Amino acid sequence: MGVGGSLEYVSEHYLMCISHKRNNKHHQLQTVELKVAMDCDGCELKVKKALSSLRGVKSVKINRKQLKVTVTGYVEASKVLKKAKSTGKKAEIWPYVPYNLVAHPYAAPAYDKKAPPGYVRNVEDNAVASSVVKFEDPSFVTMFSDDNPNACSIM
Repeated sequence: MGVGGSLEYVSEHYLMCISHKRNNKHHQLQTVELKVAMDCDGCELKVKKALSSLRGVKSVKINRKQLKVTVTGYVEASKVLKKAKSTGKKAEIWPYVPYNLVAHPYAAPAYDKKAPPGYVRNVEDNAVASSVVKFEDPSFVTMFSDDNPNACSIM
């Protein structure tokens, strides 16, 4: 390998590094979690093969019992979701979080019977607070007060 061969090798290596940086400039390494309806080995293989074919994907892990697919790589969540839906399976971004991260895990919007054990739906605090009815009528506050002479007394 002479001077020409060395220069060719260095230039190819340099161009590969630049193109690699250019491709990953807009995408950072991230993990995308999806809920995908899978009920057999064939479904699982089909989803895994489709998601693995995406550019920038480093790994695809599937937990069929939880219907959870975890994709790690230099990808966008929207493209991963679109590719998962292209398999014909019902797919959505993973909607669950551990129950201890939600302020009111057993409120109606957060509680989900289909959630895996230890998980509830990821809801905004405003959504849960708006579903709880608050009634602050001053007449009810003073109804059982000791200062009110007409108050009910239970003995």
